[in-house]
Amino acid sequence: MGLFRSWAAAFGFVSIATGIFTAYGAMLKTSGFAGIWTWIIVAVGQFAVAVIFGLLASRIPMTGYAYQWVSRLTNPVLGWIMGWLSFAFLTIVVVAVDYTVASTILPALIGPMTGGDSWMITALIMLIQFSLVATSTRMSLRVNSIAVVFELLGVVGLILLLFGAGFINHGFHFENLWSTAPIPSDGYLSIGTLTEVGPWILATLLGSFTIVGFETAANLAEETNNPKQTVPKAMMISVGSVGVLGMLLLIVVTALAGDAEQLAQSSSPVADVVAAHLGSLMGRVLLGAIIVSIFSCGLMIMLSNSRLVWAMSRDERFPGWQVLSKLSPKFQTPLAAATTVFVLSQLILAIFANQPDALFILFAAGSLIPALIYAGTVAMYIAKRRVLPPASADAFQLPAFVEFGAVAIASCWLAYELSVFRDRSFTIPWVYVLLMAAIGSVYLAYLLLKKGGPRGLVMPDLSSIDAGFDGPHGVASSRRPNQQRRRQIGPIGRAG
Repeated sequence: MGLFRSWAAAFGFVSIATGIFTAYGAMLKTSGFAGIWTWIIVAVGQFAVAVIFGLLASRIPMTGYAYQWVSRLTNPVLGWIMGWLSFAFLTIVVVAVDYTVASTILPALIGPMTGGDSWMITALIMLIQFSLVATSTRMSLRVNSIAVVFELLGVVGLILLLFGAGFINHGFHFENLWSTAPIPSDGYLSIGTLTEVGPWILATLLGSFTIVGFETAANLAEETNNPKQTVPKAMMISVGSVGVLGMLLLIVVTALAGDAEQLAQSSSPVADVVAAHLGSLMGRVLLGAIIVSIFSCGLMIMLSNSRLVWAMSRDERFPGWQVLSKLSPKFQTPLAAATTVFVLSQLILAIFANQPDALFILFAAGSLIPALIYAGTVAMYIAKRRVLPPASADAFQLPAFVEFGAVAIASCWLAYELSVFRDRSFTIPWVYVLLMAAIGSVYLAYLLLKKGGPRGLVMPDLSSIDAGFDGPHGVASSRRPNQQRRRQIGPIGRAG
């Protein structure tokens, strides 16, 4: 991949359309119109995180991103925990993303749907995504690149058309931008209590759910040309573009919104605003483009998760690694890893599909876990910055004052974000995290026992990594990793 496809992979995962169409309704119910301004805080904070991730990716450009970085800069046990958390995140967030189509977009196009309908449609979408990931990485990336173009055209077109319709029809209600409706203004900006956060602060979830996944570019580093430069730029450009376009979309949708009480009751408030001001035909065309972008988002999540599982299995760190580390001789893809990801995501869908607040639970969990991953990675970077592997001449670098500024902003932002998840509405997402942690603890204990303790978890040599992603389908050859053609990526640091 070059810069465009690397950026497209990150942008496709982040997906403005997916996040805003999914979470805007929940934000409206809990925080009112004025909650949209928390988007700026999230965008700035996540951009700072992307800068730090870019500095790490420029030194350790390997599939597995945070799992690889933490394993090699601290110790493999902490790295394994980070990898397991990443797996837990990617496994549930693909369900949240695909469930958006059936629960918010299709009802606006074809009418109300039952919980069973949403379940079946989501399962079918995930099956199609799995088929692409399992059979051809090259085709998956090509589909994503096309979908990203659709999303850009769709989102930019939607913004321009809505602004135009608002000015022509005098339909703007700019007072909405500062209105707390349908939430009372009393205590709106309060910090909250030990188990509750104030209404405005809770709106942070809108951006926290949307502006995540930019690290997908880092997770595909071994399939990227000049990853030490390309991957950092792809991550930062994706976050920056999503931050700007997302804010514009939120402003125009909110300014054109009608009655807050009525809109808050809708399962697809953004789609309702689009249809009300652009007409049913144009609204349907744009919603069709949004479905394409959401599909692409889920596709990139499934692709990224299969790569993470494969990377951990390659290092003999994942349950069933003996099978999951193998590559399909026919498709030359990590077929077993992709199949595992697909089956587990379907299981999570079956568990949550019939919950009354299924969409909120899914996207809340998809916001909580990356916050934990980002916080852990940034903390590791702060602790290990002085012993980072030296940057090669062709690696992405920043002036020291910019780096320190990014660290300061990211630290403050992540501390603030994690404080939001103390609210009792996140009980079920926390239960999911704890359950996955418990399952992971059992396997980690077994792994340590088998390896003779932490010292037995030695990571493979960093100076040469698998670069066999060059088969006819765009993925590694089917030979085992230690038999594959390898390329030198320069001195990165110690081996274990």
